[in-house]
Amino acid sequence: MSVLPFKPEGVFFDLDGTLLDSAHELYAALLTLCEEQGIAPPPYERVRPVVSRGSRAIIGAGFPGIDPDALLRLVPRYLEIYEAGMASHTVIFEGVDPLLAALDAAGIRWGIVTNKPGFLTDALLPRAVPHWNPAAVVSGDTLPVKKPDPAPVLHACAVAGCDPARSVFVGDDRRDILAGNAAGLFTVAVRWGYLDGGDPDAWGADVVLDHADELATLLGVGEVAA
Repeated sequence: MSVLPFKPEGVFFDLDGTLLDSAHELYAALLTLCEEQGIAPPPYERVRPVVSRGSRAIIGAGFPGIDPDALLRLVPRYLEIYEAGMASHTVIFEGVDPLLAALDAAGIRWGIVTNKPGFLTDALLPRAVPHWNPAAVVSGDTLPVKKPDPAPVLHACAVAGCDPARSVFVGDDRRDILAGNAAGLFTVAVRWGYLDGGDPDAWGADVVLDHADELATLLGVGEVAA
């Protein structure tokens, strides 16, 4: 694994499915919603791939064929359930904590660009990862647009004070790669996330990786690079 052709000024990450594995928590909220509505719950395997697409996709997996208006009416209750149990089942993906610590030690700024609503992002981070200190956090409603639009990625670079041309964007969804590429960052697709049922090799990322340790090496902060 070679290192980047430049020393990165910033590294920006998607949140759910890239840094944090929140699928079990989002699924647990769906189970409660299904129970309240008297609906048999779907298997976890049906829900996990779509969690990066947010609450509507998750509810749709549990209520197949539901009328779009009826689905929208369930969203506030689903989010209320999720927020109430937030961080109870969320875990950090293997290798991510050492990677972020290595970036901090190397003086490389890092941040988060997520499509998650800001009120949920702001509640989750201090509960699940109070030791993290990102240089920028951009949520799905920080700007009028969200990924795959490049504006949130560029906004994160501006907040962190990083040149997009010397920065990296990492994600587990095609929208992450589209946004990062359009913003002019070096893009990394990761196989350990949810993938939305897609093939990361087909998304046009500069690199596709299997583990956070490989990302550390690529960024020049891993044991191999050292």
